[in-house]
Amino acid sequence: MFTTRPTLQGTHGMVSSTHWLASQSAMAVLEDGGNAFDAAVAAGFVLHVVEPHLNGPAGEVPIILAPAGGEPTVLCGQGPAPAGATIDHYTALGLDLVPGTGPLAAAVPGAFDAWMVLLRDHGTKRLAEVLRYAIGYAEHGHPAVERIGETVEAVRELFETEWTTSAELYLPDGESPAAGRLLTNPALAATWRRLITEAEAAGAGREAQIEAARRVWREGFIAQELADAAARPAMDSSGQRHAGTLTGDDLAAFEATYEAPVSYSWNGWTVCKAGPWSQGPVLLQQLALLPDGLTADDLGTPDFLHTLIEGGKLAMADREAWYGDAADVPLAELLSRPYNDERRKLIGEAASYELRPGQPGGRTPRLSKQALAAVARAASGAAGPAAGPGGGEPTVGGPDLGPALGGPAAGGPAPGERADGEPAVGPDGVTRGDTCHLDVVDRWGNMVAATPSGGWLQSNPVIPALGFPLGTRLQMTWLDPDCPAPSPPAAAHAPRSPPRSHCAATPPSWPSERRAAISRTSGARTSSSRSRCGPRCAPDWICRAPSTPPTGTRSPSPAPSTRGR
Repeated sequence: MFTTRPTLQGTHGMVSSTHWLASQSAMAVLEDGGNAFDAAVAAGFVLHVVEPHLNGPAGEVPIILAPAGGEPTVLCGQGPAPAGATIDHYTALGLDLVPGTGPLAAAVPGAFDAWMVLLRDHGTKRLAEVLRYAIGYAEHGHPAVERIGETVEAVRELFETEWTTSAELYLPDGESPAAGRLLTNPALAATWRRLITEAEAAGAGREAQIEAARRVWREGFIAQELADAAARPAMDSSGQRHAGTLTGDDLAAFEATYEAPVSYSWNGWTVCKAGPWSQGPVLLQQLALLPDGLTADDLGTPDFLHTLIEGGKLAMADREAWYGDAADVPLAELLSRPYNDERRKLIGEAASYELRPGQPGGRTPRLSKQALAAVARAASGAAGPAAGPGGGEPTVGGPDLGPALGGPAAGGPAPGERADGEPAVGPDGVTRGDTCHLDVVDRWGNMVAATPSGGWLQSNPVIPALGFPLGTRLQMTWLDPDCPAPSPPAAAHAPRSPPRSHCAATPPSWPSERRAAISRTSGARTSSSRSRCGPRCAPDWICRAPSTPPTGTRSPSPAPSTRGR
């Protein structure tokens, strides 16, 4: 079997993440007697330090955990919209879209509490033990990856003229972080040290200290700084300065929650994803759209890739019409065999550039008026809305529609996307593609997969006292009163409900109780890129996956979330 990479095997544990220092930290926890959940928490906080252009403490994280001998469970670290994030609030400001950057786009941060709940309920280590790796790299420095400097350079003018607190951290002496140069974040290290001190004052018990840390985040000095930052007007991608809607009451009200995963059985596998508040079930729909009888010989053939990509477009169209925070998302119908058998018939010989959501259970698809207008505008070749500072506010036009609708030429990167497929950032801070990931398994058979995202350095001004910015997950929402809760995403329509997240973690299992975690970094194209792992991760094909070129689609998608595709 041809492969470009060795097969790594072991009995002590295994870690995979998007940064070697996070992986190294997680392995250190495993070697020190910790379990997979301890290691995941340590790695998650290290990722905040070493990949600040991809995630931060005020972002979000969906976590899927599978305890040894237990069933997979989702831990939702996606915070809701603040109570003040109403359509009326945004439209009164003259906005028809939530900005892609700035305080107005900040949801309630969810990542920190999710990591704490995971550590409390499933870990064995104390808070100080798992945070010491992140503190060390923030305090003493880590070699900056090239992407950090590129991101900072892309928003240099914004930092120097508007977000000056970010310039103080990421443009010291006017220089962006050079690849390999040690980058420190003393304020972040001090934040975690103070958090530990206040948590340890709550008593000697491990759980008591973790609970105290959660209170500090929700109600203590961190909450105060987050709320104050949200209240300060800052330049955003609309070209105006706005304050946010996040308050101390919003922070105090949020707690990460457990929920059952959405699962789908395919070729003897059970694949588990987070619910429709994420885009996780898109992968399950893509598997359901694959024809029966696929073999390893089909892998990489033109017919297979055409079916995979066109099926991905159909699943993404259903995502735009049906996914969101509503309780009545028709997932049973969306994943049913009869529904997907009919949908598969739409896959023709040629590529489609249409947005074709289905009608599960006879329902009529509901799309935002803005979404429909954007698709019509792109199809006619008309120009999109006027740009804001820098790159402006990307909607559906151009890059996501393919050459037939004014998008990039076949095989070329979309505007704002690097030729190597890595995420890129516009001068206004709007990010095209984002996120990191980690998977951990330990010697006892515990497994966890997590996709931290949001709160990246280009999302909002750095909060000087904390060392990190607010997130921007509300950019995934529509401001359309005629687009009810069943239509995604609905956070701005229904305050205190979660915006749809593009983060998606995947631990599949198959017969004989063997399990695996598969992953790809996030963004709106995540599931179409990850679906290539479905048939390839069967036991006899798994070694081929890293050596096969990735596939994906810039399917027509009208959601504001196209800024992440």
